[in-house]
Amino acid sequence: MARISDSLAGSKNALAFLDMLAWSEGTSISKHTRDDGYDVVVGGIDSPNTFKSYSTHPGVLVTVNNKGLKSTAAGRYQQLQRYWPHYRDLLKLPDFGPASQDKLALHLVKERGALADVHAGRIQAAITKCRNIWASLPGAGYGQHERKLDDLLAHYIAAGGRLA
Repeated sequence: MARISDSLAGSKNALAFLDMLAWSEGTSISKHTRDDGYDVVVGGIDSPNTFKSYSTHPGVLVTVNNKGLKSTAAGRYQQLQRYWPHYRDLLKLPDFGPASQDKLALHLVKERGALADVHAGRIQAAITKCRNIWASLPGAGYGQHERKLDDLLAHYIAAGGRLA
């Protein structure tokens, strides 16, 4: 469950959307997590699976598959290390802890023009707008496993979200 309050997130729908994203990315359901996915490093051939310190983005470069795909994705929403310094400074985030990861993910949703859709319950529209950020969303096109829209919507509703 997202760690920021619904007043900070703007709505219960936003919190449900964050929970849906964490489920979609596989972090909140990872067998390795000890903190609801906030401590997960992208899986792969040489992945340590988790990290311990929230002081900053762990910056671990993982070989994701035998085709040589590499990633530094980490945390509940699988944020890439190369973007961390920019967003840390922009949002004045004190660390890479759970609240900071939640705020960053919501900011990315906002940047994609999808936050109003999330608040209003137009989740399919929000997913479409955000699919270039999260490879697990349908139509992302990164060649990784993409979740089915119906499964995402079911998880969003189970997390307390309301559809328009």
